[in-house]
Amino acid sequence: MARSSVFEDVQARIRQLILDRGLAPGSPLPTEGELMELLDVSRVSLREALKGLQSLHVVEIRHGSGTFVGSLSLQPLIEGLAFRAAVRHRNGEAGLYELMRVREALESGIIDGVAASLPEEDLAALRDVLATMEQEAAQGEIARATDRAFHAALYRALDNHLLSEVLDAFWAAMEQVRGDAGDGHQDAAETLAQHREIVEALAAGDGPRATAAMHTHFDGIRHRLTPDGPAAPDTPEAPSASDDD
Repeated sequence: MARSSVFEDVQARIRQLILDRGLAPGSPLPTEGELMELLDVSRVSLREALKGLQSLHVVEIRHGSGTFVGSLSLQPLIEGLAFRAAVRHRNGEAGLYELMRVREALESGIIDGVAASLPEEDLAALRDVLATMEQEAAQGEIARATDRAFHAALYRALDNHLLSEVLDAFWAAMEQVRGDAGDGHQDAAETLAQHREIVEALAAGDGPRATAAMHTHFDGIRHRLTPDGPAAPDTPEAPSASDDD
């Protein structure tokens, strides 16, 4: 069997062992010697497989303590998405734009459900983040961390851990590429108005309005990414922020 095939086979069997034993993040794995015997592999093959799984956050090797089930975070996905988009962006392709379109499809596709059942405490949390945005906008720039907190709070009511992680992964990957590409410009007042409209639509329980507001938010990002590029795909016409806001 080729070296890469052995490596992949050992990784697959370690994953299966984690599943078969019902291990959770932080749970200890058998010792190196036990794993060698269980999997019938050499020390070199086992260590290579474990190092590969550690890079994927499937396992965590703690020197002097042993090997444990890793955090299983989506950080490797973030890094892969960001690197792919960055390479395509640097080569004049629409890598960053494509990343934005996937994120838009996810967020605009589920916000209607949020509007239908947003708890008061989550609405209050969104208003708190919005208040921070207002303070920052008055200084001329909304912090990336504040924007990230807003989008994280937006879907908390759905109580779907995987969905929250995936959405945050796309947010983080997109921000990483935008930073590397030098695309940091945003109109703070416009960004604030877009987020305020999203909150007000949710407060009214108006799913279609919230969906349209989300598309409008991404229209602003789309314009910054492709000022001279191809025409953006059609999105539902969204109401503008109220003149009273």
